[in-house]
Amino acid sequence: MSSSSPSSFKPVDWSYSTNIYEVNLRQYTKEGTFEAFGRELPRLRDMGIEILWFMPITPISVEKRKGTLGSYYACSDYTATNPEFGSTADFKDLVQAAHGLGFQVIIDWVANHTGWDHRWTREHPEYYRKNHEGQFYEMHGWEDVIDLNYDSKDLQTAMIEAMQWWVQHFDIDGFRCDMAMLVPLDFWRQARTALDKGKPLFWLAECEEIAYHEVFDATYTWKFLHRMEEVWRKESGIDGLDEVLGYYDKQFPPTAFRAYFTTNHDENSHSGSEYERMGDAALPFAVLCCTWNGLPLIYSGQELPNLKRLQFFDKDPIEWTGVCKLHDFYKTLLGLRKANPALRAGDVSVQTHRLGARAMGDAGAETAAPGIFAFLRKHPSAEVLVVLNLSAEAQTIRFDEPGSPRGSFTEVFGKETVDLTTDQTVSMPAWGYKVLFRLCSSTE
Repeated sequence: MSSSSPSSFKPVDWSYSTNIYEVNLRQYTKEGTFEAFGRELPRLRDMGIEILWFMPITPISVEKRKGTLGSYYACSDYTATNPEFGSTADFKDLVQAAHGLGFQVIIDWVANHTGWDHRWTREHPEYYRKNHEGQFYEMHGWEDVIDLNYDSKDLQTAMIEAMQWWVQHFDIDGFRCDMAMLVPLDFWRQARTALDKGKPLFWLAECEEIAYHEVFDATYTWKFLHRMEEVWRKESGIDGLDEVLGYYDKQFPPTAFRAYFTTNHDENSHSGSEYERMGDAALPFAVLCCTWNGLPLIYSGQELPNLKRLQFFDKDPIEWTGVCKLHDFYKTLLGLRKANPALRAGDVSVQTHRLGARAMGDAGAETAAPGIFAFLRKHPSAEVLVVLNLSAEAQTIRFDEPGSPRGSFTEVFGKETVDLTTDQTVSMPAWGYKVLFRLCSSTE
């Protein structure tokens, strides 16, 4: 799909300024239950979280299970809850409590495969792909799951009915669809058409396929995640970030939402925390993910911050200390996103401009500013200026190109006023970040 081929589906109104928080329920608390997680809702709401994305809450297959508890993504029944987490009544209570505090709730939907002892293997073996020996199999080498067969119209109907069950019985607000590109786009089109009739939903696809925006509101940005990691490892420069963002801008529909993140359950468990993969650049990159044209995706414990790799197939709780050092960091960023129209995702009235900057030397000489990534997001009524110093050197920089920001801005973290009309310089500490905003008059 090209950017000139708009989707026939429209995002729900509340999604343009929203954010997504991934809940790893098993590791979130010592109990690992719906009820225990419910105690965290007021804290997360105060932090500014809006969408709670629950990793799969369905029962987990026992056959060929990995580890002691198995993978969330090896489902044994699409219309039940994992007893490890609690009952369906417990989940319904959690959704109602979340809605009462203003959250939206989406659940992880694993449509490509199931676990080996899913009820359908007995009730409807024709729903599955089989090899030449007539045996179930999985084509990507994931040993604990088997592939479903979307050539079966009956499977498609059953899958849509299972998704509808969660909307009808629990009033959820959408789906995060696991490995969405492994499932035919036509199925997703049928599913969304059917489900949105009952209640308009939010649809997040775990894929980076442009065509899937024909159905999905938001997709992933792995390419950019890996480029951020390359910048930290000095395998790429700032121009590498521009290359990927330019690709997104040119190739994806302008109204498409992209989910930006520095970590998630896969990255944390298999590759390490964002601090392992991004070091001192982790926080400036988190700022970038919260302010670029897209939706920020935050993983369980990032507000702590969690520095360890969480085990995926076994119990390994987040080590909460009672103090979330980055609570206010995220609260500030998410609050600005919610309130400032210049940070709306997929809004064609918002323009994003990369800014060139010069570094000020001791004698007033100006040179290229190494490691500075700056951009301005402009809405007719507001502007947000983001400056990141992705280097180990403190720098004082100047914006002096045509179109550089001018006016009196407020920095959201320090609350100081920065007047870029009289002085176009900004002082940046090593690995520092500044986010500045101003309201625009109707005559500008």
